[in-house]
Amino acid sequence: MSTTEMFLLALLIIFSLPYLVWRLTSIDRFAPLVVMQIIGGVALGPGVLGAAFPAYYAFIFRPAVVETLNGIAWWGVMIFVWIAGLELDLKQAWQRRLETGVCAGLALVVPLAFGCAAAILLLALKDGWGGPLGARWQVVLGIGMACAVTALPILVLFMEKLEILREAMGQRVLRYASLDDIAIWSILALILLDWNRIGRQAIFIIGFAATAWLIRKVTRRLPECDRWYGALVWLAACGFAADWCGLHFMVGAFLAGAVLDAEWFDQERMALFRDHVLLAVMPVFFLSTGLKTNWDAGGLAVFGAAALLLLASVSGKILGLSLAGKVLKWPKGEAALIGWLLQTKALIMIIFANILLDRQIISPETFTALLLMAIASTMLTMPVVTPKLRQLKHGASQVF
Repeated sequence: MSTTEMFLLALLIIFSLPYLVWRLTSIDRFAPLVVMQIIGGVALGPGVLGAAFPAYYAFIFRPAVVETLNGIAWWGVMIFVWIAGLELDLKQAWQRRLETGVCAGLALVVPLAFGCAAAILLLALKDGWGGPLGARWQVVLGIGMACAVTALPILVLFMEKLEILREAMGQRVLRYASLDDIAIWSILALILLDWNRIGRQAIFIIGFAATAWLIRKVTRRLPECDRWYGALVWLAACGFAADWCGLHFMVGAFLAGAVLDAEWFDQERMALFRDHVLLAVMPVFFLSTGLKTNWDAGGLAVFGAAALLLLASVSGKILGLSLAGKVLKWPKGEAALIGWLLQTKALIMIIFANILLDRQIISPETFTALLLMAIASTMLTMPVVTPKLRQLKHGASQVF
């Protein structure tokens, strides 16, 4: 078969198998399709499909096909991260800065500390968790930050399913997650600082600040139809500049969205655009993520590391929100509910871990462990949150 035919066959597998499993089983009650697509990407990778049918796997996912899929994945995830940056609502966070700062700070710092402690333990027990270009502090901080990440897009999907997105509770959770999003990408930029390219990075920061001011002035004056096209040009430019200076094109993609105002774009159209990217392009990214998993080198240690990181991530997030609940005097049960919602990891954590792997800060074994942790934490959310939300609403109705 030609490369084009193999590419189309790969797309057929990528889009059909995860959807059929999700629709024909009960998984749709616990997680949106995107979670099944992430699992499908892992299953179609070398650790499952490649191990079971090595000849078949090598036949379909030949290097030329994988390179083509990677190009689509890069652009798709750049658009997705740009939307995540654009949809940050910092005005609401500033209006309620004390509450938001306390909650978002504890929701980030506690699981970050737990994750760093888990990383230090892993590095002490076994070599091979750090990548060839990763300093010890970068590995520890990177793993710790992965344990603190909240996947804002998945969180929105979950709250839509729970019918709380437009309620006061849902808007509060979005504020906390939005503030943490900024911290996540800021710390990632710190981890990726390259002292050999510090001159380039200084040029990027200064140039970005000046250009962003100009882009904001120009974009505000454009009709909306031109804003969309101009934003994609701006996205490509920021991605290139950030990668050129050694940060990573996804850091540039996030910054490209963060400096624009969401109100400049029709919100219904933006939500539809995000859904279309998730539907049509992101499954290719999930497969390219699955192709990076490594099960053989780490063996059972990978699963042990994933369990340790899951424990650090979930317990850290729940403890952080419990402390916030005590400080802010929340009603009983509210802190646990918000904590479980904010510990949702998939998508943003997978993007975060992909960047660390691309920059060779973490090893493929660590990436696989983080990927397993992200899937498990996300799958836990709906079964735990649904009864907690029911109890909280029942308690509120009893009061009135």
